Amino acid sequence: MTTTPTTRAVDAPRRTTSTPAQAPTGHGMKTHPRRHIPLTRVVTVELRKSFDTRAGIWLLASIAIAALLTTGAVIAWAPDTEFAYSRFTLAIGIPMTVILPIIAVLSVTAEWSQRTGLTTFTLLPHRGRVLLAKSIGAVLVAVAATGVAFAVGALGNVVGSTMADIDTVWDLDLVDVGYFALGNILLLMVGFTLGALIRNSPGAIVAYMVYAFIAPGLLTFLAFNQAWFRDARGWVDPKYNQDMLLRAGDLSGEQWAQLATTTVIWLVLPLTIAVINLLRSEVK
Repeated sequence: MTTTPTTRAVDAPRRTTSTPAQAPTGHGMKTHPRRHIPLTRVVTVELRKSFDTRAGIWLLASIAIAALLTTGAVIAWAPDTEFAYSRFTLAIGIPMTVILPIIAVLSVTAEWSQRTGLTTFTLLPHRGRVLLAKSIGAVLVAVAATGVAFAVGALGNVVGSTMADIDTVWDLDLVDVGYFALGNILLLMVGFTLGALIRNSPGAIVAYMVYAFIAPGLLTFLAFNQAWFRDARGWVDPKYNQDMLLRAGDLSGEQWAQLATTTVIWLVLPLTIAVINLLRSEVK
């Protein structure tokens, strides 16, 4: 009996046509286009970070509280003949020259003193955009504080003149509002610059107090005793013409030139150095 050997059919490999697969990158993960975060959203986040703590909330509330207290002090102790809109806004502006720069200092130094910089710069690696958002947020706070100062000052002017039974004096206009806002913004940016340079909250606040109160007093004493410095003070002392803005006074052409010169020397150049250092420094 003859047996026919059985043959096993071997299936030939199937030919399939497919599109070439995307080559994996990195650790086998596909790359996705990075979503662009709008600057407005970054500014909103930085503003919320500045005031979502107890210290931030009280600093923000202290602007209104200080405005009300200084207005009440003017009504209680100032002579009736000096009741005027400019008197109230000038009094309100004095505590703001301290509160606003402190807010700017804390908005910058919080990334290092509270060690949130790693989280911030991981979520948004572009440090320049973060610093820009912080500065815009600080300027917005100064603009809002200017509105509070003039609103409370107007209320105090009406109440004070009514209680004294005298005519209400409105001696300020929109140009004066702009001067007041510019003065606050410049002082606030000084605090921002010191915070970016020092990156330590107590150190930056102390440095601003020296800038705002100790140094001007020493320079005033020098101007009273040295005739050669009396004429040169406007070109050296940055606080000299900044205070004139807060007084809502008209600056001459020379005074504007002095303000521009001192702003470049004491604000623009240090801020540029601070930004360069922040972009290159290691965040720990």
